[in-house]
Amino acid sequence: MALEVAVKAATGAPDSLGDCPFCQRVLLTLEEKKIPYKLHLIDLSNKPEWFLGVNPEGKVPVALFDGKWVPDSDVIVGLLEEKYPEIPLATPPEFATVGSKIFGSFVSFLKSKDPNDGTEQALLAELSALNEHLKAHGPYVAGEKVTAVDLSLAPKLYHLVAVLDHFKNWGVPESLSHVHIYTKLLFSRESFEKTKPAKDEFVFAGWAPKVNA
Repeated sequence: MALEVAVKAATGAPDSLGDCPFCQRVLLTLEEKKIPYKLHLIDLSNKPEWFLGVNPEGKVPVALFDGKWVPDSDVIVGLLEEKYPEIPLATPPEFATVGSKIFGSFVSFLKSKDPNDGTEQALLAELSALNEHLKAHGPYVAGEKVTAVDLSLAPKLYHLVAVLDHFKNWGVPESLSHVHIYTKLLFSRESFEKTKPAKDEFVFAGWAPKVNA
């Protein structure tokens, strides 16, 4: 029986997969674990009654476990690991927080209007730390096999690369070669191709309000 999961639909295109990195993380986990699932695309500007009925806060992603809709990608991924252990994806504890500050640093830099406020340097420091980790332990965060931490980072790095290029004409420095190898590996996985936003324009539309705030 397929697991039901509700994720964000694309802004202005309710029949297409949207740009939520936390939703994609859940879908990546389902794909990598080879768990059959039924997808519900939720138009966040016009949430369906059934969805608000089972999930009054209206947040995505949510997944149906034992008759109850469960929110929060961290919780969902933990439950998937617990209930479907056949293809293990748990990251070794010592590597579980690698790259965890990159997304916040990216958002701060994206929203920044002041080139001297240190947000670019903070993001470069986080990416450099990831580069050094991958140099020592790669090609993935925990070595040869993809694990949960990679599936969390992959959508965030995809947004970072696409959005900073689009809005700031900024790219990850070529000197961070292990980060470039890592993103190529992640973005070329079949699971990623199947779960990424249908178009980059949907990603840009999702971030535009934050850039223009």
